[in-house]
Amino acid sequence: MTETLPPLERAQQAFKELGLGTEVSLDSLIAHVQRLRGRPILIEERPELVTTTTCGLWFSTDELEIVFHREPQSELHRQQFILHELAHMVLRHNEGLVSADYAKTLFPDLDGERVRSALARDEFDREDEIVAELLADLLSAAIHTSDREYAGYSEVFG
Repeated sequence: MTETLPPLERAQQAFKELGLGTEVSLDSLIAHVQRLRGRPILIEERPELVTTTTCGLWFSTDELEIVFHREPQSELHRQQFILHELAHMVLRHNEGLVSADYAKTLFPDLDGERVRSALARDEFDREDEIVAELLADLLSAAIHTSDREYAGYSEVFG
């Protein structure tokens, strides 16, 4: 059972099971996770997150996966916010700790129970956050060492 493995091994196993190949980009990874989850992924910057310690949130609905992220300092930060939330999807982290009523006050246009679940994932010392961040790092490394990355680098810098 993967839950008994140390966090790094859990992240490595999840990464291996994705079977991404050698040409990985953020867009191709999003498309891959969409296929795994069976629904589209919407990614949106939300200014409301600037006043919180949360960098990103993932909400799963019956029709759509929604990723909200705070304003990034760079494109690399944006990518990491998104990769972290994609990692939660791959790892199927869905539990929560805050009340649905309180969560509904934060994002009144979304289901309170789904907001509650997403907001519970803001503690970086929790094991599910550690595993998600480790998997996000592995995904980032795959993007930056893929054939696509090298080709893009060569086109720009010769």
